[in-house]
Amino acid sequence: MDGIDQVAPGRHRGPRLPTLLLLGFVAAALIGAVALMWQTVAAERSQRAQAARTNAVLVAVRDIMRTATNGETGQRGYLITLDRRYLGPYVAARARYRPELQRLRALIGTDLSPRQRELLDQIETLDEARFAELSETVALIAGGDLLEARRRVLTDEGQDVMERLRRAVGELEELEFASLRHSSQRAEAAEARLVPLLVGLLAMILLVLGLGLTQVIRAADAEARAQGAAELGRARDRADLLAHELNHRVKNLFAVVLAIVKMSARDAPEARPVITRITERIHALLTAHEVTQGTSAHRSANLVDLVETALRPYRSDENRAIIDGPRVDLPETAVVPLGLMLHELTTNAVKYGAWSRPDGTLVVRWERVDGRLRLDWVEQCPPPEGPSPDGPSPAEPGHRGFGAALIDGSARQLGGTIERRFTPGGIAVRIDLPLAE
Repeated sequence: MDGIDQVAPGRHRGPRLPTLLLLGFVAAALIGAVALMWQTVAAERSQRAQAARTNAVLVAVRDIMRTATNGETGQRGYLITLDRRYLGPYVAARARYRPELQRLRALIGTDLSPRQRELLDQIETLDEARFAELSETVALIAGGDLLEARRRVLTDEGQDVMERLRRAVGELEELEFASLRHSSQRAEAAEARLVPLLVGLLAMILLVLGLGLTQVIRAADAEARAQGAAELGRARDRADLLAHELNHRVKNLFAVVLAIVKMSARDAPEARPVITRITERIHALLTAHEVTQGTSAHRSANLVDLVETALRPYRSDENRAIIDGPRVDLPETAVVPLGLMLHELTTNAVKYGAWSRPDGTLVVRWERVDGRLRLDWVEQCPPPEGPSPDGPSPAEPGHRGFGAALIDGSARQLGGTIERRFTPGGIAVRIDLPLAE
């Protein structure tokens, strides 16, 4: 149906390329967002695990330093007082330092750098050396060799071991802090990447929602247009049915008139020539009616045939007509509108124009001008001596009736123009129409 986009049965329009690209971008963004979210969650988990490990390692190394300090404190108290009650911190520290070293190794695990492994071995070696030196000193005091015990205490050997132990513990703590900072930086970087991606994803989702809304609106509009097209189709079918019924009734009426005319001539043989002319004119009227209603067997026509078909029912020795013009083959779409125009002009000529008066002549000429048809309809008749009692003179247009509106509408339908000039000698009409290739 004209003006309505239709899709052949069994064929469906697929989504357009921009829609597919947009959906692909959204799918990629969703996958990327999920992957980045997973990375962010993993980074945060790693940060929390690293923070817990760093805290446990710091506590463990500080406990190791505390056991070494407590052991030294107990040794010094026993040396000064010779009271074994002061050996309590030393005894407790000696019992705890090996489990503390094992706990430190368990917390650090096997995934450690070469420097961490070296520091861990160094701390264990220094702690063992320190407690070995403390044990020897305590043994000398218990054996009564106070001078040797004091000499061993006053040497720099124990102090040097403690200083080296503090440095190793401090460096191990710094490495753990560095690992924690690196884990925090990774988590922050993952979060920083996540925010722009989420913003872009939100924008794409809004865009997809807008696109979906547009598609829904288009679908609703297409459905409404389809319903309107169906209603229009049904209305056209009803109009065609009514037009066919009307044409059928008109033909029946012509047939009845012909039958009446022929029956009237049965008992009057002398009127047979007149009856024959009347019958021919009725047949000509029927042919002109079929052309103007688009029911003729010829869906395209030559302009000469169309003009002669319109004039034939009324043309006679009294109603003279001059037809002049080149051969012009009319397309199917122009036959009915132009036939209606010629039929209306002809009936007006019979009722009011050149063929309504004696000695009237109708001149129809046409020519091709720059791919257009220019047709001149000129009615020539002597001017009346006074006003006609039956209607306005040809020079007086009177009011515009249905016939004039029909002619103007047909001209617009063909994309052309029509000009009328009323003169004392009759009416002159120029019809200008485009000619399709």
